[in-house]
Amino acid sequence: MGLHFNAAIKQQGLSFYQQTLPSLGRDIFNVSWMLFKLMIPVLIVVKILEELGAIPIIAHFLEPLMTLVGLPEAMGLVLATNLITNIYGGMMIFFQLAPDYPMTIAQVSVLGGMMLVAHSLPIEVRIVQLAGVRVVIAFMMRFVSALIFGIALFHLYQALDWLQEPASLAWQPQAEEASLGLWAWQQLQSFAMIVVVIATLMSLLRFLRWVHIERLMVFLLQPVLRLLGIRPEAASLTIIGMTLGLSFGGGLLIDESRKGHIGKRDIFSAMLLLSVCHSLIEDTLLIMVMGADISAVLWLRLVFSFALVAIVTRLLRYASDEFWQKYLITGKIDALSTSNNKKDYCGVTERGK
Repeated sequence: MGLHFNAAIKQQGLSFYQQTLPSLGRDIFNVSWMLFKLMIPVLIVVKILEELGAIPIIAHFLEPLMTLVGLPEAMGLVLATNLITNIYGGMMIFFQLAPDYPMTIAQVSVLGGMMLVAHSLPIEVRIVQLAGVRVVIAFMMRFVSALIFGIALFHLYQALDWLQEPASLAWQPQAEEASLGLWAWQQLQSFAMIVVVIATLMSLLRFLRWVHIERLMVFLLQPVLRLLGIRPEAASLTIIGMTLGLSFGGGLLIDESRKGHIGKRDIFSAMLLLSVCHSLIEDTLLIMVMGADISAVLWLRLVFSFALVAIVTRLLRYASDEFWQKYLITGKIDALSTSNNKKDYCGVTERGK
């Protein structure tokens, strides 16, 4: 019996080194390379636009929208920087302008909530597009959702007379002139970190599937997932995107979509959720440093995201395949996704009708 046990252990070890590790390495390389092919050209274009002074021009067109959300027009520059670059860039501009444009906690919370929903659009909209969502819809998922969220927050805080006291800056970074060499070095460091994070995530996913913990997580979240129209196939990757960021969750969803493991409708629902609610840990803490209240950057963002996805997925339940393919997604809808959509999309079964 001992010989058989030792032989089984040895066979599992050989299988791990000869099959599992090479397969995992290929998956890590494929996902990382796919993200780098997307990110590197976009980063270069964004840097060129930034150096040419394009951000203030974009900010000029955003200034009228600031009145809709109760913010000073100058905050359009903060939002424009945030849209084109990232949250860090938006924060730097905010801290430079904040002393000259005092705002209430409610106003900073409105601005912070919008920044969380819509940032890094050149890269992240492209990620959503590669996952199978049409680029115009991918853009609307971010920008229009951010505007609606900002308007809702503004009217809520105003109606309840909530958080109307002056905001205080918790921290103010020192402005630094970054050379092109330093910028390039920072991007290389970011790429290296992306590879480390992707390798960790994919290894963790393999382990969770091996010990069946992933199934337990999906089972526990099943009521919420059904409400949002996201089936179990996309559940774990959606959770990754919500906690760590759209780039990571979106990259893994792209990989699964290309392998045919997840249907287009599920990809759409998952990407809609990730578009308005991702990186709940890091980004939330960053915006709170600006002086935003946790009510906007976490709790109300979650409520808004879940409500938006639940409403949209229910409305699209009645849309035809032709509508989906013409306006919402790229590629063909697989037969499994279509049949499941008719039976239990958004968690409504034939028996439950």
